[in-house]
Amino acid sequence: MDASRHERNGIHEQNGDAFCVHTPDDVSTLEKLPEPVLQFVKQAVQLCRPDKLHLCEGSHDEQATLLALLESRGQIGRLNKLNNCWLARTDPRDVARVEGRTVMVTKNRRDAVAGGVNGTLGRWMSEEDFEQAKADRFPGCMKGRTMYIIPFSMGPINSPLSRLGVELTDSPYVAVSMRIMTRVSPEVLLALQHDDFVRCLHSVGAPCSSADQRATWPCDPDHTLIAQLPESGEIFSYGSGYGGNSLLGKKCFALRIASHMAREQGWLAEHMLILGITNPQGDKKYMVAAFPSACGKTNLAMMTPALPGWKVECVGDDIAWMKFDDQGQLRAINPEFGFFGVAPGTSTKTNPVAMEMIQRNTIFTNVGQTSDGGVYWEGIEKKPANGVTIRSWLDKPWTPSSGEPCAHPNSRFCTPLQQCSILDPAWNDPQGVPIEAIIFGGRRPQGVPLVYEAFNWKHGVFIGAAMRSEATAAAEFKGKQIMHDPFAMRPFFGYNFGDYLAHWLSMDKHSQQPRIYHVNWFRKDASGHFLWPGFGQNVRVLEWIFRRIEGEAEAMETAIGLVPSPGSLKIQGLGDVDEEALFSVEKGFWESEVRKLRDFLEGQVGNDLPAEMLMQLKQLEERVALLP
Repeated sequence: MDASRHERNGIHEQNGDAFCVHTPDDVSTLEKLPEPVLQFVKQAVQLCRPDKLHLCEGSHDEQATLLALLESRGQIGRLNKLNNCWLARTDPRDVARVEGRTVMVTKNRRDAVAGGVNGTLGRWMSEEDFEQAKADRFPGCMKGRTMYIIPFSMGPINSPLSRLGVELTDSPYVAVSMRIMTRVSPEVLLALQHDDFVRCLHSVGAPCSSADQRATWPCDPDHTLIAQLPESGEIFSYGSGYGGNSLLGKKCFALRIASHMAREQGWLAEHMLILGITNPQGDKKYMVAAFPSACGKTNLAMMTPALPGWKVECVGDDIAWMKFDDQGQLRAINPEFGFFGVAPGTSTKTNPVAMEMIQRNTIFTNVGQTSDGGVYWEGIEKKPANGVTIRSWLDKPWTPSSGEPCAHPNSRFCTPLQQCSILDPAWNDPQGVPIEAIIFGGRRPQGVPLVYEAFNWKHGVFIGAAMRSEATAAAEFKGKQIMHDPFAMRPFFGYNFGDYLAHWLSMDKHSQQPRIYHVNWFRKDASGHFLWPGFGQNVRVLEWIFRRIEGEAEAMETAIGLVPSPGSLKIQGLGDVDEEALFSVEKGFWESEVRKLRDFLEGQVGNDLPAEMLMQLKQLEERVALLP
């Protein structure tokens, strides 16, 4: 090897300790990397000391090889009843996003968290504390393992809305999952000739010995840390192998880092599904919707409409990157390439499209397994055949009388986007699809109407800021307490929430602002029964929104927004639906709601709250006070 090539690849002796990458395969891997990526890899190798390198190219053969490796280690098992499907069971301590250990690292605290408060809208860590935390975790953390180099694109590679990243990880589970969730290909590597990409470093952290690699789920939950550095475009994740903590293209990049990018560059990175809806006359509109995790985004994005002649097509079920074009039209892309959906509750009744989609090429995590090689979870409906037994996500025999869930409440399926049978024809359009409605929503058992429309854009931003919902199993929270979750972004803001609101308010200048709505499928009566059937019947709400945009559906003003006028929402054929209860706006409930919202905004946002939001809050208080 000539000296210059030797030096470029960083293969040298350092204090008597040979640099890790010294095999011919490692040298060949490094030679394929563009210079900016090479420098990132060299720094990570010096820090983490992996035994080997593997450059992921995204091929089917590579995926099969990595799956076979995981199977040989006992870290996944083949599901013989399905086509190329696999099951992983995690360490019971590594099952959800660890929001308490997820931090934004910036020079100034208020750049990261509103009001300078480490609370429900994000956690800040100083640069000095992060450097110490990094030094306590990452040096030598990949000894005994392979570092997988994953170049990926969030969004179509040629789209002006897309962004590139490189994830370095010692988890083959992450490597195979990232191939499903993002675009991984040699074409991405060619696009990485410049320095403008997000650097993602992930390690499961433990164990290190080759014998211990056969452990079912390597992780270091006592020292887990997920740190985002928005100003430099870096992500460091240590100790967890679970999806949102380890698939760094997902929440870490696509929301936390991207929302910071979006503010700097004049666009929006949001926790939203994207769907196209077509009426019986063939007219089509695109809508986005923001719900907290496990609140029905995937079901809505893949809805089978109950109204004859209506069609819903899916662009994405979780994340939308949006920008107003030169004509003032808001356009959106789905930056992801797969679905990472919650399994429990998914069935042929709630989401037949998803049930068909996950029968092949899918990685399941923490679901139950049937003895004939299938999967099982709460709400799946179809019972196993006689003689078929079930093992739970904890790999224990399970029956309905076991007294504990068969599948973890946050168990997941990871499946390719292109397997969705109702994938929208424009799903990969580099220009994005035109958005005409923005919908907010959450789980509200009491008080919140089925649907209401914002009076205007500023009021719509306030509705997004005021979102509250029952906590879900996607994070480490327990119970069903109602939590403030503005814009369904509570765990995902990449910068100060007050500045985030100001950024949304600044979009008021564009000429074709989408209308903004709030929905609540989950309102219950006094007996605890749902007032609305949900699922495919939700198309009736989208149909009303569709006609509102067209200027055809009537609405009446309430203290909180515009609700459908009596008879405007098509409920014929639904049986005994209490329309009055669905749309009632009760004074006592909303007085309490306003007080809680004021306490939240003053306590969590403080002086960073835009004056317009205070004005909207005051106006809501005044309207509620006039209720009978």
